[in-house]
Amino acid sequence: MSDSDGPAPEPAGLEGLPPLYSIFKGEVVSVQTYGAFVRLSGYKKEGLVHVSEMSASRVENPSEIVDVGEKVWIKVIGREIQGDKVKLSFSMKAVNQGTGRDLDPNNVMAEQDSRRRKQFRDHTGNRITLEAVLNTTCSKCGCKGHFTKDCFSAPGLQYSLLPEDDDGEPQQQTSTVAAQLDSDKKKKKKKEKKMKKKRKRERKESESDSSSSSECKTKRRHRDSDRDDKKKKKHKKHKSHKHS
Repeated sequence: MSDSDGPAPEPAGLEGLPPLYSIFKGEVVSVQTYGAFVRLSGYKKEGLVHVSEMSASRVENPSEIVDVGEKVWIKVIGREIQGDKVKLSFSMKAVNQGTGRDLDPNNVMAEQDSRRRKQFRDHTGNRITLEAVLNTTCSKCGCKGHFTKDCFSAPGLQYSLLPEDDDGEPQQQTSTVAAQLDSDKKKKKKKEKKMKKKRKRERKESESDSSSSSECKTKRRHRDSDRDDKKKKKHKKHKSHKHS
């Protein structure tokens, strides 16, 4: 087909929309927690600038980046029909907000973001799968499925997943691990109480020893004083006899 034949017709349902990967300057008409809606002059349909498309750096709150009524440069990165609705996706980070220059002329970022959005919509991008359980037995607790170095149980204890009944509610069972932890806590408290009593008793004995030692010293001083008084009296008496 030659250039004289003109551009290819728009897919059904996408007529009258801005061309894909085109750049416009639009007005912010609404700011939400997940992004901002921008209206383009000459088009009735508004497009969403998702929070991930606002800046090259992470954005926590879109209201910190744009306000309602503000003019911003956008690039059309998505046009899709979902049911009976047509959705437009815009990007601010792909355009220099000062000059309107295209920062992604080859549309590499736009295509990557498009693939990422599709993966999350069909739940393949964030699916978590459980692999086969390790065919090993822990020598510490005796359970299967993990190595001894990864075990968090005390020796001799068992831990396992609680089975579910027919209604999907887990059955309430007494956990031996929880019981053992409670027992350990009680033993620890009992031991601490015993140690406190022991320290208190030792402190009393020490105070008693110091007081008895003080009493002994006082009694010794009294005895020495009495002895000196007796010596003085005896010496005085002897002296008086001598003079007579």
